[in-house]
Amino acid sequence: MMTYVELSSRRTDAVDERSVSARCADGNGTLTPLFFSDDLIDIGRAKAICGKCELAASCLAGALERQEPWGVWGGELLENGRIVANKRPCGRPPRRPRPELIIDEMGVVA
Repeated sequence: MMTYVELSSRRTDAVDERSVSARCADGNGTLTPLFFSDDLIDIGRAKAICGKCELAASCLAGALERQEPWGVWGGELLENGRIVANKRPCGRPPRRPRPELIIDEMGVVA
């Protein structure tokens, strides 16, 4: 059985300097719910954040290597460890098509 010290040391080793500069790394985890949400708008926002990140390709490769079960990684949605094009909403499909999602980003003031 692993102890807390063993787990935390592995986590520290896995995080490199480049991951700190990723667009999703805000330092306090406020963006995390976007990347693991079931809401289609949140998923779209997470993909938009990844879309402008220079680390998206390595992030996706790492997620596939680790077999991440779900979430948005490197601009792609993963379910059961596989890339899926779209998340199907729960329930019946709407009678009228939904409007296209447009996301405006605001700059972060440090």
